[in-house]
Amino acid sequence: MTTVTERDVQLLRDALGPLRDREQIAERLLESSAKHSFDPDKELDWESAAEDGKWFWPPELVSLYDTPLWRRMSEEQRSDLARHEAASLASLGIWFEIILMQLLVRHIYDKPVTSNHVRYALTEIADECRHSMMFGRMIKWSGSPDYPVPRVYHNLARVLKTISTTPGSFAATLLGEEILDWMQRLTFPDERVQTLVRGVTRIHVVEEARHVRYAREELRRQMVTAPRWERELTRVSCGEAARVFSVCFINPLVYENVGLDRREAVAQVKASGHRAEIMQTGAKRLTDFLDDIGVLNGVGRRLWKSSGLLA
Repeated sequence: MTTVTERDVQLLRDALGPLRDREQIAERLLESSAKHSFDPDKELDWESAAEDGKWFWPPELVSLYDTPLWRRMSEEQRSDLARHEAASLASLGIWFEIILMQLLVRHIYDKPVTSNHVRYALTEIADECRHSMMFGRMIKWSGSPDYPVPRVYHNLARVLKTISTTPGSFAATLLGEEILDWMQRLTFPDERVQTLVRGVTRIHVVEEARHVRYAREELRRQMVTAPRWERELTRVSCGEAARVFSVCFINPLVYENVGLDRREAVAQVKASGHRAEIMQTGAKRLTDFLDDIGVLNGVGRRLWKSSGLLA
């Protein structure tokens, strides 16, 4: 575990200098956005029908994969569960992106409006608007219901948004982006998966790569320059966000909607070594980064462990 001392912080702060690097990074991201941005309404064939025999999500990424219950399920029921879980993840993605957009707007509220940094933030917000509409349209196309997060966590997010520090906002951004991004990177080249779903994940992966770069660079800077109390609050809020994220990752109603016993399914997912490995592997690139910059210390680290995303 990396511990960042006050002396380390001061040395890094001295080395960081003015906002030149922030502006240069934003400029490069703006150039990439100009070259590699997509309009899902035009890029994807929303009039197409679902393809027989194809999955809506890779089976290995379905929560019950390789459990005793999975082995008892018919192939049709497994495929249907994948369809509902894809809708659940898309619903979670919309929830996170709406939160992210609010946090980004708050972040730039006091920033110079002509800066590249602000201009890129607005570009990212536009990306996230398109992503949220794309995910909503995919849910409708799949014939699945949407799966809002439980009301208690929906309202808890209001609190987290209100008290979130600037570094806390970017840490939460990465949490919402990087694990799903890892899963989508496995999905879009997978020919077993529905063509439209692969197209959705391809667009998201390409554009989210810029969002991750923006958030990582800003979080690294904030963990150097923010006052100590803000860094400590960030560690706790990020850990709590990880716990909420893991609880909300798959809505348990998906199991009922494919004819399974909800309690049995939830229990088997919790006991699944395969599922634990998938979630921790998906989070590893992020947790390594957070550990490197001193976010995974103290209470925050314990919360991350309790979430199941950190071994």
